[in-house]
This record gives sequence, C-alpha cells and structure tokens, in this order.
Amino acid sequence: MLRIWGRDNSNNVKKVLWCAEEIGLAYEHIPAGGAFGVVDSAEYRALNPNGLVPTIEDDGIVLWESNAIVRYLAARYSDGGLYETDPGRRALADRWMDWTTSNFARPFRDVFWNVIRLPPEKRNEAESASGLKQCAALLPIVEAALSEQPFLSGERLGIGDFPLGVFIHGWFQMPIDRPPTPAIEAWYARLNARPAYRKAVALPLS
Repeated sequence: MLRIWGRDNSNNVKKVLWCAEEIGLAYEHIPAGGAFGVVDSAEYRALNPNGLVPTIEDDGIVLWESNAIVRYLAARYSDGGLYETDPGRRALADRWMDWTTSNFARPFRDVFWNVIRLPPEKRNEAESASGLKQCAALLPIVEAALSEQPFLSGERLGIGDFPLGVFIHGWFQMPIDRPPTPAIEAWYARLNARPAYRKAVALPLS
C-alpha cells in the first residue's frame, strides 16, 4: 500500500494527499514534521535525507519532492486522467507546476506565515505587505489563463492544477485585501466542488 509521510497542514503534503484522493488510491497517511516530529529520526532520514515532508513509499519506490510525487502518482495510477499522454498537452499543464514553485510559492509563504502561522509578536508586516504585492502582480497571469480554459491543465483537472490549487485555498481564506480575479474565483469554486479537494485541501488554515 502507498504510504505518505507528512502533516496535513503542509501545503506540499496537501498536494500529494489531494492527488491520491482524486485517483482513489488506498494509502496510509503517517503524520510527520512540525509537532509530529519523525523527520529527524534516522529511519526517516534514510528515506528522505532532506528531513522534509512529504515522502512516499510505493511498491518499493521511495520518493520525495511534492511535485515529483504528484507527477509519479498521476502517471502511474490515473490512466491518463490527470497526466496527459500527449507530450505537448502534458507540458502545457506541467509548466504551471514549475511556475507556481518558482514564482508564486515564496511571496505566498511570506504572506501566509505572517498572517496565519506566526504568533503576532513574531510577524513582519513589511514582509507580508511585500509578499501580498508580489502575489497580486503574479495572479493576472493565472487570471488570463483561466479566462480561456476551466483548469490550468486545460479542459479538465490535471497535474498543473495541484500546486497553485493548494495555495489558492489559503489565498481566499486569509483575511487579506485581494484584487478581483473572477476567473480564479470560478476555478476555486470548481475545485471546491470536488470531494477530494474538500477532504485534502479545503481545511481550516493553521
């Protein structure tokens, strides 16, 4: 059986849990990281020398890095549903995984940590404001794409939707000033209509 290590309030772990739920995979979820510990143990470091989450073990394959895990699960188990067999269409979806990680993740983290995760006395308002400004400057790229198609991956949900799909829940749930993005809001509503998303991603922020 697939085993997934990681705490369920980690955005990177949520990607993997969401993907597994979308496919309908049976899996064992092992809480790890943060208050759960585990990641500094010799046993865990033998699986993931980075000491980070998530990590999976599946049929003798041990894998870390959340985007790589999503690609693997989708390619192996979704029968082409989440992982396009056509290289061109797959690349058009895949680029959103890299774009989110390379461009959106850092400023989003600066907002999220200073609004939600850090105690008030440790928050950096300037860092939060800078992150919010950067996120707002990036989202028109997403808005334009979603004005043309229902999902970042194209006409149906795919691998390209998972990274930003996780972050966007936090974006809409945080008490922040957001620019209007009707196409992104409609996409978020489509994601929330999916039971797998509600189970793995649309949870109270912590």
